[in-house]
Amino acid sequence: MTDPRRVDGVLFDVDDTVVDTAGGFGEAVAAVRCAFMPDVPAGREPEMLALWRSDPRGHYRAYTRGELGFDEQRRLRADELHAAFGGPPVDEASYPAWVEVFWGAFERAWRAFDDVAPALKLLREAGIPVGVVTNARVALQESKLAAAQVEGLPVLVGVDTLGYGKPRPEVFLEGCRRLGTDPARTAYVGDEPDVDARAAAEAGLIGIWLDRPGTRRDGVHANTFAEGPRTRRIAGLEALPEALGL
Repeated sequence: MTDPRRVDGVLFDVDDTVVDTAGGFGEAVAAVRCAFMPDVPAGREPEMLALWRSDPRGHYRAYTRGELGFDEQRRLRADELHAAFGGPPVDEASYPAWVEVFWGAFERAWRAFDDVAPALKLLREAGIPVGVVTNARVALQESKLAAAQVEGLPVLVGVDTLGYGKPRPEVFLEGCRRLGTDPARTAYVGDEPDVDARAAAEAGLIGIWLDRPGTRRDGVHANTFAEGPRTRRIAGLEALPEALGL
């Protein structure tokens, strides 16, 4: 008898799901501190990283809603980071030098999590198609996956595909359309309980929160996420087969 949990397709987030983006941001923040805020002790880099990832004023979310451009949101976040730690303002004139430091370190640090390749191999062997739905640009995520040596995971939908991103249900449904699967028989795996797992479930998919130990963003609380018929929680991709009934 076929396991009722078994799905016909799996869609993945990229950042902090497939690629260790937090680790990359850590390298980028460290480079920025050295270049622009040398008086800030290196011991404060975890605080700087936490501020960058939490994006307290929601600039990146505004970008995913189509309200800000990519560089605009990033410059605003850079200026906010500098203001919080006593660095010089990041205005339009100084931004190019800032982003050269930040982005160079970030790109060099792109790495896939160790559990990604085995999970993709298992899905391929089970004949289950896979793809990416992401809140970043398609070309950027393709470059990121290539640099991280992740193969066989096509980027189907980015924030530039429809002009907006998750948690809008149309984004998940477009991913299913391009994957060729019924949303009700498709899982979405991501590291954010609200924008990824819960939003995917509300769109009619099976939402899986990848809650890797020690990687939660500020403001994420486990007690706000309830597992149910269409929402699941795993601590690593090695648990994905069981969650999908494979």
